Amino acid sequence: MGFYLYKGLKKPLVFFGLKGKYILYAVAVIGAGVILALILSKFGLLGSLFGLAVTSGAVYLIFKRQDKYGLYDKTKNFNQILIFPKKINNKNLLKDGKRKETHL
Repeated sequence: MGFYLYKGLKKPLVFFGLKGKYILYAVAVIGAGVILALILSKFGLLGSLFGLAVTSGAVYLIFKRQDKYGLYDKTKNFNQILIFPKKINNKNLLKDGKRKETHL
């Protein structure tokens, strides 16, 4: 009797357009923004509106950061030289008219 291993969808979790780790960042910023708005509400309606504006601006910056840097942190090196190998020769793959199983 075998057991199946659920490997997921191999796609990041998406919530309101935010993916993966950016969801946690947005939740933290929104939580801090609500607390900031409550603290600034001591100064009246204008203070709480200012706190909510700062929060919405921070969430907007999280969206922009996700678009610019992506989900995974990868350093880009534009000074590198890429050398691609020669194309695979089909004669090596096909022998006697049958396809040879290869694992690349």
